[in-house]
Amino acid sequence: MSTTTARRRRTATIALITGALAATALAAAPAQAGPATADITAAGTTSGTDRTATRTALATIVANGHPGVTATVTDANGVWKHATGAGNLRTGKKRGENDRYRIASITKTFVATVLLQLEAEGKLDLDDTVDKWLPGAVQGHGHDGRKITVRQLLNHTSGVYDYLADADYRTKYLSVPGFAKHRYDYRSPWAAVRYAMKNPPTHQPGAGHTYSNTNYVLAGLIIEKAGGRTYEKELRDRIFKPLKLRATSSPGDSSLMPRPSSRAYTYLAEEPTGALIDATVQNASQSWGDGEMISDGADLNRFLGALMQGKLLPPEQLKAMKTIIPDPEWPGSGYGLGLTAFPTSCGKTVWGHSGGWIGSLSFAVTTEDGRHSLSYNTNGDWRNPALFAPVEAEFCGTTPKPAAAGALDKSASLRIGDRS
Repeated sequence: MSTTTARRRRTATIALITGALAATALAAAPAQAGPATADITAAGTTSGTDRTATRTALATIVANGHPGVTATVTDANGVWKHATGAGNLRTGKKRGENDRYRIASITKTFVATVLLQLEAEGKLDLDDTVDKWLPGAVQGHGHDGRKITVRQLLNHTSGVYDYLADADYRTKYLSVPGFAKHRYDYRSPWAAVRYAMKNPPTHQPGAGHTYSNTNYVLAGLIIEKAGGRTYEKELRDRIFKPLKLRATSSPGDSSLMPRPSSRAYTYLAEEPTGALIDATVQNASQSWGDGEMISDGADLNRFLGALMQGKLLPPEQLKAMKTIIPDPEWPGSGYGLGLTAFPTSCGKTVWGHSGGWIGSLSFAVTTEDGRHSLSYNTNGDWRNPALFAPVEAEFCGTTPKPAAAGALDKSASLRIGDRS
């Protein structure tokens, strides 16, 4: 993997929005003076384990300028929940321990799991070409679906252009005036593919690793072709219902957030500049198999625990999912099939995914045996160098050491459409 593609994988989405920002405020949503929450106190429940370091790490996210954060831990002692900061800057309501939130790219782990289930059932092969399932969909400006495999979609080695980096898409949906005008619009997944195909691929298939949200839009479309049902039904019947994920949904064309939930805030910028926008209500279809889902911490922990314990995939498919492409900029980390290996400073590796979308940043990780899981979300989407600190605190019991600097650099730049 070239240094250029490695860097692009981490920072492309930051670059794609910063040049398109307008100085005007979003008239369609209430703007707040800023994320100061001095009168907001923390709430938390314990399960018999001292989590002073984890509490401190979560509080640091708020101290660094994000409105609020909610977290859930599942381990041998049961379930521990903690929330701190503001859930609503206008009313002063606290962040809720049971909040649901937009999980963004963590959706990709669910999508990859379904595709791997279909492979285990003999309904497709990871080495099938994209063109076999979506004839003619990936073509133009150098793209060729006849040369790209399903596996390459899932591990981001396809070279398919990320639709979120398209200039016209940025202007329409991710600029301040564009978001104000189009936040409630329905967007077909095929529209995302068309935006991507207007641009050349980032590299030839298999020649590099470049994170592209288009890969998982295509993966969702392949699920529908191979499974014979909608992507949403496959998710519900294969994962949501068997695991009793009652707080998890694939919202489709809905713009609403289910309760309980907090408000979600954005500047549509990497840094907190300009008017703060309440972005809670927005059409979920503007992300799809790449990041549309809504969930909560308890459900995410249950899902990741079941996945890593082999309850959702046969051994062969789980092994494929965990076969990572190493990241040379962060030794020990890497991306598999919708699943990331996150090393920590104390030598433990946790598995999961991160997710960033308008107004929301999330992490969901678990240990190799799936018995110790952490999921958390902050209801602001701008840079924050403390975003990875709860992982270090929960699994190492300390604040981050220098060895975790790569993780902190990455989490600080987690942005809209970005990921691990």
